[in-house]
Amino acid sequence: MTYRSVIVARIRPDSEEKVADIFARNDETTRPQDFGVIGRTLYSLKDLYIHVIERNVDPKVSLSKARGLPTFQQICEDIDPYVTPYSKNWKVPADAVAKEFYHWTPNGNESRPANYQAVIAAHIKPGTEPEVARIFAESDAGPLPAQMGITARYLYSLDDVYLHILERADAPIFTAMQENHGRPAFAKIMEDLNPYISPYDPDNWRTPADAVAKEFYRWRADD
Repeated sequence: MTYRSVIVARIRPDSEEKVADIFARNDETTRPQDFGVIGRTLYSLKDLYIHVIERNVDPKVSLSKARGLPTFQQICEDIDPYVTPYSKNWKVPADAVAKEFYHWTPNGNESRPANYQAVIAAHIKPGTEPEVARIFAESDAGPLPAQMGITARYLYSLDDVYLHILERADAPIFTAMQENHGRPAFAKIMEDLNPYISPYDPDNWRTPADAVAKEFYRWRADD
């Protein structure tokens, strides 16, 4: 079973390369997999920093061990000039972990590692997660996910940040969004979400593809 944690913070503009270098050095010189970490992907959208961590053990167990390690403390210090808390209520690192409030896979089966993963970032009206989950549950019960080739969907929130992780097996999510943008079912779900979800960066938002965060670092365990 794969466990996913999603960390939300702010990133200093144009510092993605520095942050990627820090994680690359850490992932090359240590063995994150010894503490259950089997994958890591970093994304950004404007000043938003998104850190998706995949584990093969429950993070409640692995995190308690990892946080006391010198390497964990070092990486926190190294990224401190570039990455800062998003949540106003941040006191400890756990306060940066987004809450999963909906997930879907075909027939309820656990998803396999995807060839293509994308993160859509937006603002959510706080407290409306149940409504957003209901809208996606209704849509996912129909043919749209299969038409778009979606193999898994996960929704997260932290404060007013909304994160939508999509997985697809055979082509980038961006391609699927472009190909299906004109479908009535796609237009309906966008309309239904409108009271609850708004662009994270409204000044630069033109189409749903503008909400797709940029991946700037990826690591996977070899063993």
